Parts: sequence; C-alpha cells; structure tokens
Amino acid sequence: MRFDIITLFPSIFKGPFEESIIKRARQKNILEIHLHNLRDFTTDAHRTTDDVPFGGGGGMVMKVEPVYRALAYVKKQLKEEAKVILLSPQGRTFNQNIALELMRQKNIILICGRYEGVDERVRMYLVDEEISIGDYVLSGGEIAAMVIVDAVTRLIPGVLGNERSAKEDSFYRGLLDYPQYTRPAEFMGWEVPEVLRSGNHQKIKEWRTRKMLERTLQRRPDLLRKARLSPEEKRYLEEIKKSDPKL
Repeated sequence: MRFDIITLFPSIFKGPFEESIIKRARQKNILEIHLHNLRDFTTDAHRTTDDVPFGGGGGMVMKVEPVYRALAYVKKQLKEEAKVILLSPQGRTFNQNIALELMRQKNIILICGRYEGVDERVRMYLVDEEISIGDYVLSGGEIAAMVIVDAVTRLIPGVLGNERSAKEDSFYRGLLDYPQYTRPAEFMGWEVPEVLRSGNHQKIKEWRTRKMLERTLQRRPDLLRKARLSPEEKRYLEEIKKSDPKL
C-alpha cells in the first residue's frame, strides 16, 4: 500500500513515520510513504502557497494552482488510480469503518490543509472526499494524516506480528476492548482476576466478552446501537443490564 502526502511541512512526519509499527511496515516493503512539499509546486520566487480571500475576511487561503500541480505530479509517478483525500473539518468523521475502507485501497493521496482552509475549487474538482478526525481545531491536516496512516497501516495483513491483534482492538467490531493484565499476578495487593489465571479458555472468552460489553455500555453506549452482536452477546448484554440498573 502507498500513501502520498502533500504538505507544507514534511519534516513534521519524520518522528512518527520512523518509529514502531509504521517503520517496520516500511522496512518490510508492505507500506510506502512519500512526502511532497507543496512549495515545490509553486512558480514564483517566494514559493507562495496562500493568498488573501476574495470578498475579504481574516486569514489566508491555500491556492488551488500548487495543489493541482502537486496532484498531477504524484499521479504521474503512480501511473494508476489513487484515492485523493483532503483533510478537512468539513469531511466525514474518521472511524474504524473508514479505516477498513481505506485499507482496501492500493494508493491514497492525502492533502493537508492549512491556514483558513483551501480554495473551494480543490474540493470541487480535485479530491474524491474530505475526512475529519474530530470536532476540534488543529493547526493543519498533518496530524490528521498521521492518525489515518497509523490506523490504516495496522489493518494491512502482515503488518502486526499477531494477526489477531488488529481484530481484537477497540472499535474493530464496534466495541471497546476488554481489560488487559500481565505479570505479576499480584502487585501492591491488586490481583489479576482469577478467571484469567484459570487456563479455562471458554470461561476466559466469556469473561472477556462480558467485560467488553459492560465497558462499552458504561463508557460508550452509543456504539452499541451500531455494533455487530451475536445472539450470545445480545444475551450477555441483557444480563448485564439486569444485574446493574444504573447501566
């Protein structure tokens, strides 16, 4: 899989993309990431990428011409189809389902917005869709691009050492994860639940399922409206609700 990222600040990506899972995926040639400095696609001496908005108002707006040239260059390098995404607060809110959608793409181009936004013609004519990572204000789309690359990368087959890890992550099935413990079994009087030390895999599976449902009900009940629950999980959920009227 290949990501091409168009940005005014390519050096921002240095740390996150040279560590941990993303670094290993790149070393295995499972993942390619190419950074493109938008200033390289300007034509004036000052390498101008923004200008004042038509109609007046505060702030600056990213120009359409450099973005157009950058996209043309990247697409020429790819020589095949790519999904073009503008990181924008006006886009679909990113979640695990969108990460799964994107994982099925071979090539993705991410455009990082800055300043007061981009010329509307970028939205109208140059991108396939817009994605937001949440209802808050960031200085630019770079952090959003990092989030998307990380979330999508861990879903690519062969990236994680244990293929079960991604499938058991919070949100993969629309639920929060169950509690996790490791050695020592007792610390400061705080003990690991006995069931997890029992060796009874069926009971451990049931305990984890119940805890996953209980935690989601307590912290993110909205997720349960869309979660894909089996008949057994639905039964567990009803039992949990009856056992604690506060939930």
